[in-house]
Amino acid sequence: MTQEVTIVKETIPVISASPIVQMEKKKEPAIQEIVESLKSIADDIGQISELSSEEKILVSQFFSSLLKLMRPLAPSIAVTQSALPANLSDVSKAYVDSTGNLVMLFQDGHLELENLSEQKNRDLMTAVIGDVLPKFKNLTSQQKRKIENRIKLLSNVTKEIQKSSEALSVVFAEK
Repeated sequence: MTQEVTIVKETIPVISASPIVQMEKKKEPAIQEIVESLKSIADDIGQISELSSEEKILVSQFFSSLLKLMRPLAPSIAVTQSALPANLSDVSKAYVDSTGNLVMLFQDGHLELENLSEQKNRDLMTAVIGDVLPKFKNLTSQQKRKIENRIKLLSNVTKEIQKSSEALSVVFAEK
C-alpha cells in the first residue's frame, strides 16, 4: 500500500536576540551620541568664555572712546524710545549720559540708571548704540559750524581791531 505524505511548511518565528539585548545595542549609539553632544557643549562653552573675554575688552574700549568723543560735543545724547526693547515701552525719555549710563525717565515719574557696559545690559547697549551713533554726525556738524562761526567773527573783528590799533599807534608815534 502506498501512502501519500504531505509536508507542510510552517513558518516559525526566530528571535535573533532577546529584547534586552536589542535595547543594549540601541543604548550604545545613544550613549555615544550623548558623549559627542557633551563634547560639543564643552567646545561651545570654551568658545563662549573666549568670546566673553573679547567682548568685555571691546566694550571697555568702546565706552572709553565714546565718552572721549561725547564730552566735548554734548553732556548727553537722547535715545529714541522706539529704539528701546519692548519691556521698556513705558519709558517717556531716555538718554546716554557722559558716564555711559542710560538714564530713563518712566511715565510714572521714576528714574532709572543702567550702566550699559555691564554684562547684563549688553543687548540693551546694542539697541542704544544703534540709535545713538548716527546722531554723532549731527553733533560733529553742529560743533564744526559753531567753531566756523566763531572763527568768522574773530577774523572780521581782529582785522578791524588791527586797523584801528595800527592807526592809533601811528597817531601816538607822531607825537
